[in-house]
Amino acid sequence: MKQTSRSDAPPIRVGLVDDHAMVREALASVIEDDGGIEVVAQGETTHDAVRIIRELEPDVLVLDYNLPGGGALPALEVLPDSATSVRVLVLTVHESIHYAVRVLEAGAQGFMVKSSAVEELLDAIRAVNAGDIYITPAFSRSVIDQLRRPKTDRVGVASLSMREFELLRLLGAGMGLKEVARHLCISVSTASTYRARVMKKLNLASTAELIRFALENDLVR
Repeated sequence: MKQTSRSDAPPIRVGLVDDHAMVREALASVIEDDGGIEVVAQGETTHDAVRIIRELEPDVLVLDYNLPGGGALPALEVLPDSATSVRVLVLTVHESIHYAVRVLEAGAQGFMVKSSAVEELLDAIRAVNAGDIYITPAFSRSVIDQLRRPKTDRVGVASLSMREFELLRLLGAGMGLKEVARHLCISVSTASTYRARVMKKLNLASTAELIRFALENDLVR
């Protein structure tokens, strides 16, 4: 049974994109149980996310980080090119500040780990819709400290570009270089260049060391 809306304001229009149907339906059920929030669209791929942003323009797009078609980052890249005011809340299983920093710098307004309580999802949607930046409390201080640090002063994983970080993550997950190139929509030569940059920045001597680094630093699930 839906709760009574807290005001006469129209409900917050939410788009929901997650490639796991059961997870998506569970999230939709939680959201719909709130009288002030309405799910107006659902999807399961990066293409769906881009379509929802461009065509339906929800107030808030709740977006899983890992999606078929390239993931959350390509969807975030269309925001500056679209005449919309869609605000994005990224959900992920990755309990790492590096993911939070990446999505916030890419244009998202919120980052939340899926292990958080369902009540937090509703709070996060309301905060993002109100124009605030939402970060899962357990990571907020570390993420803010990282975002305040000039990029030129960052070292290790924090020094990687968006594409370099994604390449590290995907290689760590077991993808070959050709598969990573297809996933990122770049040439194999470009992917090889990114790999070389990552290895130099992280002081790694081989792809095997790169994969081990990604696993040991909890960048892969």
